Amino acid sequence: MEGERLASPARSSGLPAGGAGGESPGVDAPLLGSSGSSTLLQAEVLDLDEDEDDLEVFSKDASLMDMNSFSPMMPTSPLSMINQIKFEDEPDLKDLFITVDEPESHVTTIETFITYRIITKTSRGEFDSSEFEVRRRYQDFLWLKGKLEEAHPTLIIPPLPEKFIVKGMVERFNDDFIETRRKALHKFLNRIADHPTLTFNEDFKVFLTAQAWELSSHKKQGPGLLSRMGQTVRAVALSMRGVKSRPEEFMEMNNFIEVFSQKINLIDKISQRIYKEEREYSDEMREYGPIHILWSASEEDLVDTLKGIASCIDKCSKATEKRMSGLSEALLPVVHEYVLYSEMLMGVMKRRDQIQAELDSKVEALTYKKADTDLLTEEIGKLEDKVECANNALKADWERWRHNMQNDIKSAFTDMAEENIQYYEQIRNRGLEKSNSLYDLT
Repeated sequence: MEGERLASPARSSGLPAGGAGGESPGVDAPLLGSSGSSTLLQAEVLDLDEDEDDLEVFSKDASLMDMNSFSPMMPTSPLSMINQIKFEDEPDLKDLFITVDEPESHVTTIETFITYRIITKTSRGEFDSSEFEVRRRYQDFLWLKGKLEEAHPTLIIPPLPEKFIVKGMVERFNDDFIETRRKALHKFLNRIADHPTLTFNEDFKVFLTAQAWELSSHKKQGPGLLSRMGQTVRAVALSMRGVKSRPEEFMEMNNFIEVFSQKINLIDKISQRIYKEEREYSDEMREYGPIHILWSASEEDLVDTLKGIASCIDKCSKATEKRMSGLSEALLPVVHEYVLYSEMLMGVMKRRDQIQAELDSKVEALTYKKADTDLLTEEIGKLEDKVECANNALKADWERWRHNMQNDIKSAFTDMAEENIQYYEQIRNRGLEKSNSLYDLT
């Protein structure tokens, strides 16, 4: 395409390529209540036994908390208002399309790593072309996430998949792991693209369009090492100091995040346990078909019956495999993504508290300090504006994140329930076939 700026279009060999994915549509979250109360509903939950790793049992009315208990005001800062405005008659047009695919392995004398091809198609005027193709490695995604958090400390940045592998999972450069990571990176970029504020971030644009050497040069810009260290030390000091009085609405948010984190981690653990047990069951069932075929070779009078049972077992095994595929592709990634989201939310609340703690420290200094009162008063005014902008950004983004979370989780569990219904109907039909074969056997 004329006018396109493309990075080296090297393609992978032997590694899985993926297509575009999207966010799941849906409605209300099954985890969350719908009454007007803002109190947490108690759930009767049995503690997990560390040795046996037993599943936990929920009461029927278990719920995290009322999702409608928060009614944050719309942001009042000009930038936030511009990004949030949407006219009722304005169509929801998407003008930025991103695909992450074609993972490629790179081996150097120092390290081995994977890069992913990122194709961006857009009709936005601020881009100097309508299509871009670049390759990025995981460290580049980490850089982008850090820049977004730096520029928007109280916006809810989508989570990245973990860098390191959990014990017992697949090997780092296993094809299944690479494909799982590719899908997660694809979702990460598309969630940013769909965000009303993050999508216009300059570093995000550079990430999508710059060639490798341009991105490397761009990364070197910004504050130096000593400046970053000073900012880190100040942030740690403010976090240790804490805030004297957190506003009630943010206390409620923080309480929700704590309970949500507990519940979603529990669901993630249970889902992984179910998948593991179903996988073992499927592997064992797959062995029974060939066994009945071998058995039929030594039983001339039962050949047809035993082969019929083997066929029935084979069909059940295939149905189970299909169900397992749905579980691993539809439910598990969504649940685990929101486990990572819960960690991101804790970080957002911490950064909001640091901004408020900085304001509190200046106010306290003004109370006890007689000199330089004019300078402190000016700094306090700026910090008050900063706190207000941070609070408004978080409140608006909280509502947006909450809505997406409801849709994603409800959709994932609804789709899984429909697949289970289809699965058990197939198993029931196969069971009737097997019963008829056993009847012939007798």
